[in-house]
Amino acid sequence: MRRRTGTGTRTRALSGALAAVLSLLVGACGTWPGTGDTRDDGLRILVPNTPGGGYDTTARTVARVLEETGTTSDMEVFNLPGAGGTVGLQRTVDERGNGRLALQMGLGVLGASHVAHAKVTVARTTPIARLIEEPEAVVVRKDSPYRTVADLVAEWRKHPGDVTVGGGSSLGGPDHLLPMALARAVGIQPKTVRYDAYDGGGGDLLPALLDGRVDFATSGIGEFLDQIAAGQLRVLAVTSDRPVAALRGVPTLRAAGIDLVFDNWRGIVAPPGISSADRERWIEVLTALHASRQWKAELTRHGWTDAFTTGGAFATYLARQDKNVAELVGHLGLD
Repeated sequence: MRRRTGTGTRTRALSGALAAVLSLLVGACGTWPGTGDTRDDGLRILVPNTPGGGYDTTARTVARVLEETGTTSDMEVFNLPGAGGTVGLQRTVDERGNGRLALQMGLGVLGASHVAHAKVTVARTTPIARLIEEPEAVVVRKDSPYRTVADLVAEWRKHPGDVTVGGGSSLGGPDHLLPMALARAVGIQPKTVRYDAYDGGGGDLLPALLDGRVDFATSGIGEFLDQIAAGQLRVLAVTSDRPVAALRGVPTLRAAGIDLVFDNWRGIVAPPGISSADRERWIEVLTALHASRQWKAELTRHGWTDAFTTGGAFATYLARQDKNVAELVGHLGLD
């Protein structure tokens, strides 16, 4: 464990910077990076973080399965990272009426939009479908002194400002909200948590965890399955209400004596003002994806939970989640 001075200064600094970064990126030019086309062939999914992260993995898996099943043959996935996903959200809202474009999003985009006080929210998009839920994991490198989550919590309580947690989310994302909620559940003030944000769990976070820049990490279980299988990382606990089949022998937080359940989720939204035909086209494509044996195999491989919901049901869920996240962000003092 590395000793560090100060408490929570990085969290407060990053919070103020998010809105500024978003403003600069959105206002810098009249056209968005990553477009470069006026094509009207095929569908496109915008990933609002860097390659290797959870949104990127989900979107590229969706596109690959749709091609394998013959549902689509020309779906494009492209990345537009920035400000915790809110740059991609702004781009999606600005593409009003574009029925070929969709945004791969989830809990992280909701949280970032509230922490950064973004100009746009998911309420301005067209809900298409929720795809999956994914429990988070509390992970350390193989040579960590923390053998159990109880070991980690004991040290964290003694020196909350000296234990650093890394996550693949910007402020307000699931990897950030989880350690804040975990701290509160074990009697640590969330404002004392030292959180280092990395863009994408499987991207920048993994090297930071392996080389000791962070003491532990919180991220979706799918981000680290290969490294866990290879023995490079050790999972102390998962955040679901029941054990995860892909991580045999790993306890839930509740089983470890911590009363906390936390699930991330990912879904698809489209720009505002798209036609009913375009909305139905997206729903039909994703319904075919959900029904395929190839998609079911991917759920198992990544440790994802099927949470498929479309149309009005997803719109209701999205509105409720947005409200809940806003309340959580305020309750933890992150707004």
